Amino acid sequence: MTAPFNMPDEFVRGFFKSGQTLLQAYTGAADTAPEDAAKPLPGLALAQAQAHYWQQQMALYMGMMASATAGKAAATVEPERGDRRFNAQIWNENPWFSLLKQTYLLNSRLLHDMVEAAAVGAKEKHKLRFFARQFIDSMSPANFAATNPEAMTAAIETQGESMRTGFANLLEDLKRGRISITDESAFEVGRNVAVSKGTVVFENELFQLIQYAPLTAQVAERPLVIVPPCINKFYILDLQPENSFVRFACEQGQTVFLVSWRNPDADLGHITWDEYIESGAIKALEVGRAISGADKVNAVGWCVGGTILSSAIAVLRARGEESVASLTLLTTMLDFSDPGDLGVFIDEQGVSQREQTIGRGGIYSGGELGFVFQTLRANDLIWPYVVNNYLKGGSPQAFDLLYWNADGTNLPGPMYAWYLRNMYLENNLCKPGRLSMCGTPVDIGRIDMPSYIFGTQEDHIVPWKGAYRSTRLVGGETQFVLGASGHIAGVINPASKNKRSYWADGEPGDDPEGWLATAKSHSGSWWTHWIEWLRPHAGKEVAAPKRAGNAKFKPIEPAPGRYVAKHPPEVMSA
Repeated sequence: MTAPFNMPDEFVRGFFKSGQTLLQAYTGAADTAPEDAAKPLPGLALAQAQAHYWQQQMALYMGMMASATAGKAAATVEPERGDRRFNAQIWNENPWFSLLKQTYLLNSRLLHDMVEAAAVGAKEKHKLRFFARQFIDSMSPANFAATNPEAMTAAIETQGESMRTGFANLLEDLKRGRISITDESAFEVGRNVAVSKGTVVFENELFQLIQYAPLTAQVAERPLVIVPPCINKFYILDLQPENSFVRFACEQGQTVFLVSWRNPDADLGHITWDEYIESGAIKALEVGRAISGADKVNAVGWCVGGTILSSAIAVLRARGEESVASLTLLTTMLDFSDPGDLGVFIDEQGVSQREQTIGRGGIYSGGELGFVFQTLRANDLIWPYVVNNYLKGGSPQAFDLLYWNADGTNLPGPMYAWYLRNMYLENNLCKPGRLSMCGTPVDIGRIDMPSYIFGTQEDHIVPWKGAYRSTRLVGGETQFVLGASGHIAGVINPASKNKRSYWADGEPGDDPEGWLATAKSHSGSWWTHWIEWLRPHAGKEVAAPKRAGNAKFKPIEPAPGRYVAKHPPEVMSA
């Protein structure tokens, strides 16, 4: 077993602080519990958890003894549904490994019960759950060579070659600074991902704007301007033709402009949040509108890209500009009161530390950011690859989405520190006039055009109820849609594959559960629902443009452009 790489200070501090909190909860060393603390007395709860634990342990050992003569393991404790760590038959058939597995599961449940019974406030309880889960996941016997029967078998069958290959894989990943989660040699940006035909028509130090070639003879008069997250590369929206959101939109007669954020290096360590608004989103909207010659554009933002886009539109509306016909927000938070598991990393100490170290200039490493997101699903994105790559000497499979996931980006320190404080820590964006951006007081209630707000049911980054709250914050008519699956797979759900499902047309109101109870379930992709919602806002049909750009914004280079490269060449001035 090995520790993941690029572990940020927030994770280390949170891990040890949570352990201290749990210890204090059961020793009486903590201060008086807050009003929202759990009701049971810690001593009594601990005694009940221990009693239940020993009852299960006795049942396990008695079962093991009774089945020893038969040479077959007893199954007293089973993994939860969906837990694939112990799928191999040897974990069930071999009495020793079965005992090891079940003892681990019992110990895990004891720790879980202790966390649930701890008399601490809701916020601390959330942190305890998260870091206890990290500890539990990391201590699985499957993660250690000496206690993983599959790794042992592979070593014997290959005469130690699997161990040598695993060690070589580990050394290679140490050079990279991250765990390999896909076969990166199978993909190349511009060759078999990000292959939709297009042209870079504008660039400044912050982003390139790609205009994609039309796929229909007639196109909507108003173009589509997409602002993706700046914490990842844009091509999640254009992976391969069969799952490309960009291609789908073009096939539906949309003229698509897409922001390709530059991966910041030390030269961009001074960039602020306001510059992402003014020189980023606002500029992209301006250029897309100018090239198309339309009165307005339709705008799409995803995750933090949606937060940036919403902020930009609020600034434009405060200036009296009405250049956006509709807004689509994909798994985006405007109200950060419930940030999900990401909230466990945010506190005054951590934010102040970032402000002091990189808040006035510097870079927040994409490797650290990537690790944070991996911990949210450690049993999917960390430990399976530790076991496969290092213990078994295997190679990860080729998967375009995971290739994109591994292609991380940095963030400018001033922008990142401001974002942490004003969004995650203080939740200022949803408070009218609380923030000023680009010299303008911001009220997202002034976003008064129609909005399509999309959340996903299993989102671990933007909980769907948090996404739903945007319907109560923006000022225009809203349509909320809830997709199946998670933050990425729920969005990238191609219409052609007709997979998963979504919910729509629930009764609007303050209660997201009330909305869901009245919503209608639809099979297939939300993409088809969205494009029908968009059409009334897209204007009349006009002849598709014969070339990209115009006299002012001339073609610079073919898509996907230089900025998406791992190490982009020198940047031209705007």
